[in-house]
Amino acid sequence: MTAPLTPPPPPRDQSPHDPWQPPGDPGTSGDPSAGYPAYPPQEASYGQDGPGMKTELIEGVVVTVAVALGGVLLGVLWWWLAPHVPLVGDVVDKSWVVYLKDSEGEQAVGVDGTFTLLAVAFGVLSALGVFLLRRRGGVPLVAALALGGLLASFLAWRLGMWFGPTKDVLAHAKAVGKGVTFSAPLKLGAKGALLAWPVAALVVHLGLTALFGPRDPEPGYVEQGVGPADGYGAPLA
Repeated sequence: MTAPLTPPPPPRDQSPHDPWQPPGDPGTSGDPSAGYPAYPPQEASYGQDGPGMKTELIEGVVVTVAVALGGVLLGVLWWWLAPHVPLVGDVVDKSWVVYLKDSEGEQAVGVDGTFTLLAVAFGVLSALGVFLLRRRGGVPLVAALALGGLLASFLAWRLGMWFGPTKDVLAHAKAVGKGVTFSAPLKLGAKGALLAWPVAALVVHLGLTALFGPRDPEPGYVEQGVGPADGYGAPLA
């Protein structure tokens, strides 16, 4: 009795379904089932990030100027809505003195609070406007929003003081007369209020970008030697 002969292995005819077929050129796309790595076609704009640095810088300059000009409206509203600090002039030893009519009043705090609240509101509006116009965002745009908000706050501060009562309180007291109440110059006691606009703008813009900003697509590729099929036509697990 002779043992059954083991059939020889089938010859390798380099068929399309041969899992041992050497992969082709990694830079070319082919049939994934044939062992070739599959790469998606690249667009002409592949590798470009946004419209370009020059365009982003131009947009940043425009945003900076536009936001800074909003400080004119902030200054007018601050001058109009801020409470007045009452002063009274008197003559002591033939010399004019000026003092607060209500030493326990909180009008000075109200002046700073009015500026801060208005600046926060303007910061929110400016961030919303910039985001709606340019959802893509970008570092130059965010920097322009912060710089424009700071310039707008400084402009509003100086403009409100210019619109307000004169800084020469002695001359004002002499002009209105002894014992007559008049308004103190409009001034900002807490200089930190100048940061309310840029900080509010950055926080709101960051939140809007995180929630509603465009998402970068994840790169779709198949690593070399791994495809949608294992060489026999069966999908990989």
